[in-house]
Amino acid sequence: MAENISDDGMTCAQVFSSGEGLTYNDFIILPGFIDFEPKEVELACNLTKEIVLKSPLVSSPMDTVSESEMAIAMALCGGIGIIHHNCTLEFQAAEVLKVKKYKHGFIRDPIVLSPDHMVRDVFAVKKARGFCGVPITDSGKLGGKLMGIVTQRDIDFLEGNLTESLSQIMTTELVTAHQDVKLSDANNIMEKSKKGKLPIVNDKNELVALIARTDLKKARSYPNAAKDANKQLLVGAALGTRENDKERLSALVAAGVDVIVLDSSQGNSTYQIDMIKYVKTKYPKLQVIAGNVVTKLQAKNLIDAGADGLRVGMGSGSICITQEVMAVGRAQATAVYNVAKYAQERGIPVIADGGIQSVGHILKALSLGASAVMMGSMLAGTTEAPGEYYFSEGVRLKKYRGMGSLEAMQRRDSSTSGSINLSSTGTSAMQRYYHSETDRIMVAQGVSGSIVDKGSVLKFLPYLDTGIRHGCQDMGVRSLSALRKGVQNGEIRFEKRTSSAQIEGGVHGLYSYEKRLF
Repeated sequence: MAENISDDGMTCAQVFSSGEGLTYNDFIILPGFIDFEPKEVELACNLTKEIVLKSPLVSSPMDTVSESEMAIAMALCGGIGIIHHNCTLEFQAAEVLKVKKYKHGFIRDPIVLSPDHMVRDVFAVKKARGFCGVPITDSGKLGGKLMGIVTQRDIDFLEGNLTESLSQIMTTELVTAHQDVKLSDANNIMEKSKKGKLPIVNDKNELVALIARTDLKKARSYPNAAKDANKQLLVGAALGTRENDKERLSALVAAGVDVIVLDSSQGNSTYQIDMIKYVKTKYPKLQVIAGNVVTKLQAKNLIDAGADGLRVGMGSGSICITQEVMAVGRAQATAVYNVAKYAQERGIPVIADGGIQSVGHILKALSLGASAVMMGSMLAGTTEAPGEYYFSEGVRLKKYRGMGSLEAMQRRDSSTSGSINLSSTGTSAMQRYYHSETDRIMVAQGVSGSIVDKGSVLKFLPYLDTGIRHGCQDMGVRSLSALRKGVQNGEIRFEKRTSSAQIEGGVHGLYSYEKRLF
């Protein structure tokens, strides 16, 4: 009798049918048939019911991982960054605004000055915003009659003459475009004129918008950037479930946030359900990702409340000790498989959050039904991560800590833009773990540590995308949706791994080696 070769390996359902708690290392995916190149693999995925990313990569809302620099880099590479909330609402909203302002098609609310402003005002703009190309209108506001523009060239060598009025130094011979111009035509005008900024005016020569040449160049460098309908980068922000978080929510919406991530170690609570309902009532179009969850029942309660996406994981992160201390949680692969299976029936995408240590783990999470993966330690230690580098025994390091660590909850070094200070009064880290400032004793659910310098995520993320594409090629699938479909119908086969198989699958038998990934 001929052997049924299609039965080689197991289906995903069979792997998880035993009821054991499995991690990503406990199973392997069997290879498929290759008839396409890796570059043909499509990585588009749903972050929520309405938001689609071009890469399934999300940065975790941790104060040593995600602020504006990280969020900008994530979006430029097709993913999204979630700004942490272990800070004042003003700081978090400002970080969101930096991302939304970073790269535009038409800049709808540019910084504008009047002819009566002084050179020192331009230097102040440069210090605060990082640029000094400022249009000048008669009123000093958007909508005023365009009078000129001040650029870096106009203020060169004027550090000693800060009180000179802009009317004396501004450039008045301007190249402009009408407000009805298409973005592509406006870009052509900028290319031909070789100007750094292109003011957009109406029939009355009143300033209505601005285009920056640097934005055009960035669009060419990052064609897969994740953008909204206004060509602005996508960005998310974390939010707690306390009453005062409603004020923070309003500030984030005003800053232009695209998605809110309700941040709790255990999301199946009346507090989170009430917050989901509040957000969906006040801002019906705002997407909400709820969590964290690891069971179907948890997922059901949050989906019933109106969640547009779920965050899956409890105690599986490299700096998290929830399972050890609380005796509560779930092995990450089992959690992702079970929650994703239920959420797919409800049409809700899930994000696998925690336990990601390699490209292989990303692929396994996606194969189990996750639409995207959220990363903390994978992105910590990069140039764009908050904090300063330091050296220890000749190794360049950056601090990385769990949001459940005592250091984060007690806010000994509240994170601000690229520096450390004590000015912030946020208590979001302790609230995430159901602590308050009045608690006499706090139980840590995370640790503090350090991560070796990884360089820029603008180089690291393309490596991850390429690795995902090659992994999909080995499985014989052309897209992430095809991967999930293949798993559901049993075409993608799996196999459990013994501890010795896991050792065999890694580097072994060498006296020494260097592991360079890219």
